[in-house]
Amino acid sequence: MQLHISPSLRHVTVLPGKGVREFIKVKVGSRRISYRMVFYSLLFLTFVLRFIFVLTAVNTIDGQTKCSTLGCLGKRLGPRILGQGLESQIPEVIYQVLEQPPSLNEIKREVEIPQSLEEFVAELKKESVSDAQTFAVKLKAMVTLLEERTRKAKIQEYLYRHVASSSIPKQLHCLALRLANEHAMNANARLQLPSPELVPALVDNSFFHFVLASDNILAASVVANSLVHNSRYPEKVVLHIITDRKTYSPMQAWFSLHPLTPAIIEVKGLHHFDWLTKGKVPVLEAMEKDQRVRSQFRGGSSAIVANKTEKPYVIASKLQALSPKYNSLMNHIRIYLPELFPSLNKVVFLDDDIVVQTDLSALWDIDMNGKVNGAVETCSGEDKFVMSKRLKSYLNFSHPLISQNFDPNECAWAYGMNIFDLEAWRKTDISKTYDYWLKQNLNSDLSLWQLGTLPPGLIAFHGHVKIIDPSWHMLGLGYQENTSIADAKSAGVIHFNGRAKPWLDIAFPELQKLWTKYVNPSDKFMKSCHIRT
Repeated sequence: MQLHISPSLRHVTVLPGKGVREFIKVKVGSRRISYRMVFYSLLFLTFVLRFIFVLTAVNTIDGQTKCSTLGCLGKRLGPRILGQGLESQIPEVIYQVLEQPPSLNEIKREVEIPQSLEEFVAELKKESVSDAQTFAVKLKAMVTLLEERTRKAKIQEYLYRHVASSSIPKQLHCLALRLANEHAMNANARLQLPSPELVPALVDNSFFHFVLASDNILAASVVANSLVHNSRYPEKVVLHIITDRKTYSPMQAWFSLHPLTPAIIEVKGLHHFDWLTKGKVPVLEAMEKDQRVRSQFRGGSSAIVANKTEKPYVIASKLQALSPKYNSLMNHIRIYLPELFPSLNKVVFLDDDIVVQTDLSALWDIDMNGKVNGAVETCSGEDKFVMSKRLKSYLNFSHPLISQNFDPNECAWAYGMNIFDLEAWRKTDISKTYDYWLKQNLNSDLSLWQLGTLPPGLIAFHGHVKIIDPSWHMLGLGYQENTSIADAKSAGVIHFNGRAKPWLDIAFPELQKLWTKYVNPSDKFMKSCHIRT
């Protein structure tokens, strides 16, 4: 968008760029959501920006303080629109009108309400209105109407994001089905991974062991490709892939047919771990209770959006809670790494929404100083949106259980690329602490934190974290598109945490290229499922 401001500060024009329609289109599966509502929302937001900019500019020039209420707005803008000097006293009736709760009658006859600042001023001049009450009534009706439109547009935006980020694209579904069929029909797709002669390497601590937990075959392939491609010692790389029962066969088929020799790939399903059964693993019981607690959102997204009283950010939080990943054991599996790999001393855990851009073998040279978890902290750096996270960003410090045990200003750290010293871990109660706090959160009706595995992780690993250089792990590529491409290219690992995953159509195009470079569109499975870069 382009913003044009006249020298007199009387005219502000926002021109949509030629890519507006492309930007606001959201494709979900085979459907394309109409951009009409979103486009109207943009037009409305354009007006709001113009209105606020004029007011802010005038206040700044005159040295006035910022307004935060409608009453203040009347005090600032009223004298200028009514042709009075700044020294004039605004009648008390303006404050009375603006501070009264809006009634339905005020916005019932929408056609009579000014739709823009220009219409508002022109209407006042045309009718030669000079009394403050008429000014206040018209202003209040206009702002009330626009506030309601803003709320609807914001909720619609959150709904589109939820649908786009939570749905499984048909291309990924197609890939899983075709590979499952290949696994059933082709013996080469059922090869043992790794081959028998390489099995001893799975417990050999002289190798570099990486762990990836994922049910997304395409994402797992990118992590594996980027890891091996950028390794200085690919023959020393062992990648342990853990997936669920439904994805095990297609995941095995993919890596059987796409070996990353000389690296060693192991694919295991959760059902292969005998001890991982209900009754022995507290997190499974906690997940069942968690699902029951979240049943308050029963009725799906339509019921949540239909709520007329809750604020948009509350509705957004409830929509996010419907995401399947928050009720998946894959999301919690890293807390049981010592039990999953009892023979290993150290592993690097990778999320499936990352891309490796450098050799990671140097991570094994970092002195952990007896700590368990090597991670990048997220409370420093130039990016104030992503790198400004402290414990208060994730935990509810209004709850005594949290406030009595933790410091709200303590720096948080990131999941996504973590070095875990399993030897040191086995000497602690980290896993038990994690389970304990999951239960405390459930007993508190999810009031200690709302979503995700990072909050209980911050608690469980408290005091056991070794901070590593931030150049190893760059975050936020799924949150915002203004990430510096140069900075992203120089990071050891880039992390698409956020809704805009790189395999979705809502991904940021320039950042998405850093991920798609590790996708081979000429592969027969990619071509048959129309997976393009």
